[in-house]
Amino acid sequence: MKVIKYPARDTWTEIVRRPYHDCDSIDPIVSQILDDVRARGDDAVRDYGRRFDGVELLDLEVSAPEFASAANDISDELKNAILVAKKNIETFHNVPFEDGREVETTDGVFCWRRRVAIEKVGLYVPGGTASLFSTVLMLAIPARLAGCRETVMFSPPAGDGKINPVTLYAAQLCGVTKFYKIGGAQAIAAMAYGTKTVPSVYKIFGPGNQFVTEAKRQVSRAGVAIDMLAGPSEVAVLADETANPTFVAADLLSQAEHGPDSQVLFVSTSDQLIDRVLSEIKRQITTLPRREYAEQALCQSNAVLVGDVNTGLDLTNEYAPEHLIIATELAEEVARGVVNAGSVFVGNLACESAGDYASGTNHTLPTNGSSRAFSGLSVESFTKTITFQRITREGLRNLGPSIEVMARAEGLNAHEQAVSIRLESFGGAECSIL
Repeated sequence: MKVIKYPARDTWTEIVRRPYHDCDSIDPIVSQILDDVRARGDDAVRDYGRRFDGVELLDLEVSAPEFASAANDISDELKNAILVAKKNIETFHNVPFEDGREVETTDGVFCWRRRVAIEKVGLYVPGGTASLFSTVLMLAIPARLAGCRETVMFSPPAGDGKINPVTLYAAQLCGVTKFYKIGGAQAIAAMAYGTKTVPSVYKIFGPGNQFVTEAKRQVSRAGVAIDMLAGPSEVAVLADETANPTFVAADLLSQAEHGPDSQVLFVSTSDQLIDRVLSEIKRQITTLPRREYAEQALCQSNAVLVGDVNTGLDLTNEYAPEHLIIATELAEEVARGVVNAGSVFVGNLACESAGDYASGTNHTLPTNGSSRAFSGLSVESFTKTITFQRITREGLRNLGPSIEVMARAEGLNAHEQAVSIRLESFGGAECSIL
């Protein structure tokens, strides 16, 4: 190991640098595998298993007899060690999070969590076809509440080299520490890598166009965290015969006007309502300055008639929209069945515009179906949780044998030795497993 004594701060970047992994040679191979599996499914999976794993498989899924056989193939000692680990992991993770609260998972073993703010964050505010100063509020407020030390904001300047004054006012109001007149992929690069003028950050937030999104995707490979890969904006409306067609049409148009690549999905149990909403769209769209964008978005959108509200709910859960409006009878009851959505608007009066601007929820939300697994932005997005453990002599005697058995079974003997050496230092373990 290289020994470095009293390094100057300006050398720390080099000291903490990770080993470089060249992805250029891997990218085309992985791309080919992804495309092939998407096209050929199981056949491709089997082919690559034969090629890379050296095994020919007819059944890809593990069967019940295989599970049963596995239980007979391992020693009772290892089973018991796994049970100890399972019990402790369940004990710790089952306690509701409370900052700094200790959980004694085993006698003498204390674990706790502490939430801390991400120190340096970069916030991107789009400024292309519309100056979205509301995004300043949605990004900067939770960052400030989280306690981020540096909150650096980026937005593309207008032709005169200036930033919209409303954007600047909102940024200053919300505690942004620095603001840079930089947009597009170059803004993401500056945030990720730093320049003479721009400090690098630890996590990048905010929506943008295709170039911004792709830049976020690529810098994430370099170890810079991102909030999400946001795609074009979208809304789904689930409505029955009790919905107001004028309201529904307005909601669909409010999302469609974002841009030509936006999408809306209208799901209804009423054929008559669909007809009335489509007529209302034709009437309302004539008054919109961004009519051209809305028309293009509507060309790639759908209105779907379903037999009942539950079927419609299943469809919207499958779609997993960024925004979901529920304009049905007993809307709150229907809303309890939502499992995939970024933000839900319940009832005829809950327009999606409220969430975009001022209801209090955040408008930076997962798109393109990613609400199946991702959440919208919140204070927690700007924090991280660090786990801690403190082990007494009694704790190591109780837990040590289980650790040794598991480490040995995985073939990680240095892990086992790290426990054994400690136990030997004070006379070894006095307690057997379980």
